[in-house]
Amino acid sequence: MWYAIEGYDGTDVLARRQAARPQHLARLHALRDEGRLLLAGPCPAIDAEDPGPAGFSGSLVVAEFASLEEARAWADADPYCAAGVYARVEVRPFRKVLP
Repeated sequence: MWYAIEGYDGTDVLARRQAARPQHLARLHALRDEGRLLLAGPCPAIDAEDPGPAGFSGSLVVAEFASLEEARAWADADPYCAAGVYARVEVRPFRKVLP
C-alpha cells in the first residue's frame, strides 16, 4: 500500500537539512530503485522554486510499504529526524487515483 510521509521542519534548520541531505536522498534513491517511490520532494517555505535562505517548511514522500508500521519505522529512521530537521512527522495511508 502507498503511504504519505509528511515531515514538518522546525525553526532555523536549513543548515542541518543541507548537512543531512545526502543521506536522506540515498534512502529515497533506494526506494526508487526498488520501484516503491511514487514521489518525493521538499516544500519551499515561500512561493518560489528556490526559496534561498527562507528554506523549506517540510517534505513529502509517497512510497509503498507493507504496512503502516513499516512506513512509520522507515520515516522514524530518516536522517532528517536524527539531525533535528523535522519537528514532527505524520504518516498516513495514501490511495493513488490519478494519473
